[in-house]
Amino acid sequence: MDVDTDVIVVGAGPTGLLLACELALAGVRTLVVERRTGPQQDSRALTLHPRSLELMDLRGLAPRFLGLGRTLPGWHFAALDTPLDFAALDSRQAHTLFLAQARTEELLAQRAHELGVEIRRGHALTGLRQSEDGVEAEVRGPDDGPAGAPRTLRAAYLVGCDGARSAVREAAGIGFPGTDETLTGVLGDFAAVTAGPEDLAAARGAGVLAVPLEGGLTRFVYIDPERMRTPARVPVTLEEFRGALVRICGSDFGVDRPRWLSRFGNATRLAAAYRSGRVLLAGDAAHIHFPAAGQGLNTGLQDAMNLGWKLAAEVNGWAPPGLLDTYHAERHPVGRAVTENTQVQTLLAELPLVDRYRGPAAALRGLFEELLRMPEVNRRFAEQVSALGTVYPATAPGADPLVGRRMPDIALGAAGSVATRAYELLHRGGFVLLRLAGARNPHPHPYEAPGRYPQLSAVTAHGHEEHPELDGVREILIRPDGHIAWATRSDDADERRTGRDAALTAWTSPTGAPCPS
Repeated sequence: MDVDTDVIVVGAGPTGLLLACELALAGVRTLVVERRTGPQQDSRALTLHPRSLELMDLRGLAPRFLGLGRTLPGWHFAALDTPLDFAALDSRQAHTLFLAQARTEELLAQRAHELGVEIRRGHALTGLRQSEDGVEAEVRGPDDGPAGAPRTLRAAYLVGCDGARSAVREAAGIGFPGTDETLTGVLGDFAAVTAGPEDLAAARGAGVLAVPLEGGLTRFVYIDPERMRTPARVPVTLEEFRGALVRICGSDFGVDRPRWLSRFGNATRLAAAYRSGRVLLAGDAAHIHFPAAGQGLNTGLQDAMNLGWKLAAEVNGWAPPGLLDTYHAERHPVGRAVTENTQVQTLLAELPLVDRYRGPAAALRGLFEELLRMPEVNRRFAEQVSALGTVYPATAPGADPLVGRRMPDIALGAAGSVATRAYELLHRGGFVLLRLAGARNPHPHPYEAPGRYPQLSAVTAHGHEEHPELDGVREILIRPDGHIAWATRSDDADERRTGRDAALTAWTSPTGAPCPS
């Protein structure tokens, strides 16, 4: 098929924009179409959790985000009083960044522009057709008029990052099984309040999320026991909001001049497949759930990072057979885990509001509080919510325990490189073969991988930060998304060479376009 672009990304939210950046970084022609006529203005999601910040760090973007937001050393699980201790996790980004979604989108759109991505706003997908060699997307733009025929755009692949009511998912015929809405919460951002820090703390003590935002706004989020069955489609009024705050907190805190009022529900769904031929899904198009612990946006960003390099490999001709199918294989279980843990958190928040469950629900929450005070339990929950604990399954028998895990961002003394830590080696978005020289291996056997594999760089670290997981490791093959594809602790050069070649064959190919410098 003659194509207008290599990949069409439908949706210019955080997921779609990061995916477009990843594709463009790998030299893939990418077009983003977005039905909204302008950038997001509402604050919406407010959190970037540790793994998402690590993803930005992998591409050298973390300072842009950290410079605009506020870091928090932990987060919550089911709004329990005992926080999840992110600061105890093994990461240079062991914190949540409090940053409005509008800012996140602004920064990613800026990066997409730097990489030459075209974003067409005011363009809505109205249909698609796919064949063995491409996708035709029908798109209606602002100049086409309601009666005009939509334009047809052709691409090798199309990715739906277009949210919970995804037109791409529907047009591709991908099922979206799950549970319908049974509970709703309410959110409001206000330009005027009379509440001070002590008042906001009192609101939080009553079970209301109350936080100051940038631009002088204050956000309140609550579940009203008297109206928690009100459908999400019913608009929220200022009078309703004030009345609920009075009932829950004893004061309405003088909320006025609402910038944004919204009702949101606990419908929970997971796409039956993240791929159908040449059409793929990411972000809310693939999974929706109650916004417990702020995981939705973060899961979408992590979808995009996993998919980006694999789709680029397909387009650029260096993907081994089955590589693109590993996107569903790796990310669908993550989506399931997130939808399940948000359902647990929602239940823990809902039960105390139901009269007949109030007593046992309080005891259940108390039990969870007690568990979270145990460091090993807290760490387990923190790793799940932060996504630092995400491990993809190993594809080869007898793989090192590191395989599938995220690469620790260790400090390096790397020969021929200005990099001072591992994540700096991944800024270009390619594979990295990192060889850790040490007392037992001061002069690693030369390996001319970059000549055969243009998408790979080989780096020897003659000194590196000690890390318990890396004890005895001689070589590590790091994927573009920062997860480990292969590792060896063998001192035998032939054994290392055999394992290395098998890993490269499984994950990449000696043909294809080089990664941009």
